[in-house]
Amino acid sequence: MKADTKVLKLVRRPAPLDAAPGVEVAELEEYHGLTRDQMLQVYRTMYLSRRLDDKEIQLKGQNKIFFQISGAGHEAILVAAGVALRPSYDWFYPYYRDRALCLQLGMTPLEQLLAAVGSDKDPASRGRQMPSHWGHKKLNIVSQSSPTGTQILQAVGCAEAGYRFELIPELKGRVLNFRDDEVVYVSLGDGSTSEGEFWEALNTACNLKLPVLFLVEDNGYAISVPVEVQTPGGDISKLVESFPNLYVESCDGTDVLASVETMRRAVHYCRERKGPALVHASVIRPYSHSLSDDERLYRSAEERVADAERDPVKRFGALLVEEDFISQDELQQLKDEVDREITEAADQAFASPQPAPETVKLYVYSPEVDPTSRDFDNEKRAKLSGNTGTMVDLINRCLHTEMARDPRIVIFGEDIADCSREQSLDKVKGKGGVFKVTANLQRKFGSARVFNSPLAEANIVGRAIGMATRGLKPVIEIQFFDYIWPAMHQIRNELALMRWRSANEWKCPVVIRVPIGGYLKGGAVYHSQSGVSTFTQIPGLRVVYPSNALDANGLLRTAIRCDDPVMFLEHKHLYRQAYNKSQYPPDDFMIPFGKAKRVREGKNLSIITYGALVQRSLVAAKQAEQQGISVEIIDLRTLAPYDWKAIVATVKKTNRVIVVHEDSLSFGYGAEIAARIADELFEHLDAPVRRVAALDTFVAYAPQLEDAILPQVADVLKAIKDLHVY
Repeated sequence: MKADTKVLKLVRRPAPLDAAPGVEVAELEEYHGLTRDQMLQVYRTMYLSRRLDDKEIQLKGQNKIFFQISGAGHEAILVAAGVALRPSYDWFYPYYRDRALCLQLGMTPLEQLLAAVGSDKDPASRGRQMPSHWGHKKLNIVSQSSPTGTQILQAVGCAEAGYRFELIPELKGRVLNFRDDEVVYVSLGDGSTSEGEFWEALNTACNLKLPVLFLVEDNGYAISVPVEVQTPGGDISKLVESFPNLYVESCDGTDVLASVETMRRAVHYCRERKGPALVHASVIRPYSHSLSDDERLYRSAEERVADAERDPVKRFGALLVEEDFISQDELQQLKDEVDREITEAADQAFASPQPAPETVKLYVYSPEVDPTSRDFDNEKRAKLSGNTGTMVDLINRCLHTEMARDPRIVIFGEDIADCSREQSLDKVKGKGGVFKVTANLQRKFGSARVFNSPLAEANIVGRAIGMATRGLKPVIEIQFFDYIWPAMHQIRNELALMRWRSANEWKCPVVIRVPIGGYLKGGAVYHSQSGVSTFTQIPGLRVVYPSNALDANGLLRTAIRCDDPVMFLEHKHLYRQAYNKSQYPPDDFMIPFGKAKRVREGKNLSIITYGALVQRSLVAAKQAEQQGISVEIIDLRTLAPYDWKAIVATVKKTNRVIVVHEDSLSFGYGAEIAARIADELFEHLDAPVRRVAALDTFVAYAPQLEDAILPQVADVLKAIKDLHVY
């Protein structure tokens, strides 16, 4: 039968959700709900995806591209996902096997090959990321990274942004590109279901009934580790069946028709706002994990042959011919057309220019908003008023005024709400954080904007990233710096990198508030950590560390209005000290980043410090003054960026310098400052640069041990006297 002949096919289609099962529907030129043209387009996309993989493999073998990882064997379920979802309407967090999905959504072969050659025209990253790290602003494909599973929490945050948008009346008309029935798609391999963040994402998606479609593309292997080693029982869908509000369905992901039917049901469930859905698709991996892997080392020939028999491209092509949708000759013509298109796209890609070397520093930070500029500096003209408040008081005031100013701000973390059970709010005093920093915010602004999170730090940061990419402004709290480490993947590889790796297509200006530091009796190992140098060396992340109440207020306001991710460190010992209290500044009070403060004039030597060591250095300087030594003290206030001009000025003035900080001495923050002074200001030094810091150990529980470990006034004074007589 000719391909253009109209035929009436009686087929068993999936019953409508409001109809009895088993309904037989006769439709002209339809096959399981797909028209002939759709069937041929599906095949074309699948074949195009496979041949793009083959082309890249060829180019890698010729050393014309530098990395290749294929989506071969996954094409059927991915094209089905593209059929069921809407490009530029729904939101997409794919992983590296999702070539066919991106093609179905509207990416072109040229765009994908531009990524392979590292072209400046690559829409995903402009040559900054490996190929198959998808991203496309116009299609709502959010920039993808290499760590497996980190995208899952961000997808939940993306969906949660829509959820909260509906609950916050002030956002109506202020934030664009939200749809009442949008779905957020996120895909992962079977290996990524072993990541804790997968389970954290399921928890929140099910708790809030978010419209997230989880697609698990199970090809049986995580590189060389088979699924039965990764997953108890070897079937992830059985493990998640008990999650409330979660629609779970398994399918043969190499069968196009079964995949389309399954994906349509899952998408419909999400659009109806019944909750999230998880589709577990069994697929194959006919090629090795990547060209850096050789599957023959761990997979038998029999196993690989069995996979080949399920090849979705071959199966669907054979079905089209068998069911008279297309002849064998016409199928070959279609293939030839695709092959020509790929050849032409490859030629265009190689003709596309590489990124210029001078562009490498672009988009580490926002090119539009500069928090070091005068736009954020009204410190000198600010008039203070009212009673004095502690650092806790002035941070709390800043959060109140900024939330009133900007309805996009949402605040969440562990224990930060007044009371999650709203029916009890009028019966209790309210929590408001373990240090009361967020007290009464929920009462004032409601539970849609101020809410508690699970006890899961990666969950907090990952969700915040997803919300920020949609235009919300999350100001989140990690309860103690000591427990930030589960979120390190999200901070280092996602939060700080989003703008740079997408060449400014995506951004996530999240503020992370973190209580930090020691000098609290009984804090011990896990409530006294101070490893700031771990974060100051991350490009793209601003790090702020105020030493007093007034600075905390002004710097936090700058952090919130900044367009970059900011880690805002709040020293616990300083929260309620009387010596750093202040009257209240105006509601627009801001201090720019990278502007240090001279807190004491001096002429004999300089101390460069921050945080809790500012006050200890002041006490030591006053004691040294009694011995005739004049000490100048510079409070950096922000650590990334830091005020190099202020450092230069004080070194040239006194010619002797001590860097004082709470970090451990070795590899601590002071090492960078000391090294740069020695490198660039050597001729202005009359003595070596000295450092005063914590011992290279951990903070102990016993007060006598803590005092020996952390730098004290006596340690600073000794360094002053030693350097003065050098």
